[in-house]
Amino acid sequence: MTDIEPLVRATHHRGITTLTLDSPANRNALSVRLVRELAEALTRSGEDDDVRAVLLTHTGNTFCAGADLRHPPHPDELVALLKQIIDLRKPVVARVTGHVRAGGLGLLGACDIAAAGPEATFAFTEVRIGVAPAVISLTLLPRTDPRALTRYYLTGEQFGPAEAARAGLLTAAGADVDDVLEPVLDGLRRASPKALAETKRLLTAKVLESFALDAGGLSGLSARLFASDEAREGMTSFRERRDPQWVV
Repeated sequence: MTDIEPLVRATHHRGITTLTLDSPANRNALSVRLVRELAEALTRSGEDDDVRAVLLTHTGNTFCAGADLRHPPHPDELVALLKQIIDLRKPVVARVTGHVRAGGLGLLGACDIAAAGPEATFAFTEVRIGVAPAVISLTLLPRTDPRALTRYYLTGEQFGPAEAARAGLLTAAGADVDDVLEPVLDGLRRASPKALAETKRLLTAKVLESFALDAGGLSGLSARLFASDEAREGMTSFRERRDPQWVV
């Protein structure tokens, strides 16, 4: 029997564990299997004393295309993954050299530090397929500029890394993402593990409050919208590469 290739690959170098999303066939979309493998890899990283921080990156030209529309995880599973990243006592750094869409932006928002190169593009495409950015708001609303988020949530427009940094979706953007991240990773390697854990706890307290207050309601909203007639039309039109019926 042929071994199944992993969708999340892990490597380790000088205290940094790199987790690479490696599902290019569906643009690293959040399938049930990818969510499960990423959660398992994060658990292992959290339990390994040799891991100072986690670097989350990707293969192909897309960091994450959002929920896999063919094999989507239950909203509760996505909530659990985002909370796991926030809860992890080790910093999680995102390295983005491609496109980020919909639920992928929630993943980005859960990371403590995020950097992108010039090839990166961003869009909250949920409204264009008949749903809303519900669950991902748990990580995004506490950390991003509300006026920018209002525009991009409501319109689904695409924007670039400079605007993403201005809005608070990214920590930094640059011509070479590895040059941007070099001093970041060096700083994490020089930091005390216990000090990192306690400092992260301070920084994520407000975000975790949003999970405690809103996770159940937003998960339920997401489930209802994905089961709606408009979502079925939106996802069908997406697969058929046509405008949904409501476009005027």
